[in-house]
Amino acid sequence: MTKAKITSKGQITIPKRIRDLLGVHPGDQVVFRSTEAGIVVEASTIDPLSLKGVLKPRIKGVSVAGMKDVIRRRKRA
Repeated sequence: MTKAKITSKGQITIPKRIRDLLGVHPGDQVVFRSTEAGIVVEASTIDPLSLKGVLKPRIKGVSVAGMKDVIRRRKRA
């Protein structure tokens, strides 16, 4: 069993052994969930690479022909 002391501000330091088990590091967040079995502490960290493809680009790519067309139009103006 691992213990942690609550400060007067209601804060705790998560013991290193538990941080290692959770895989959390400074700046990461944890979630406290209440279940029938008791309180569960889970890592809430999101791997940035897991977000790949979530957002779609606002602008579609421009073809070479499209770029040449824009250059031609600007030369005329």
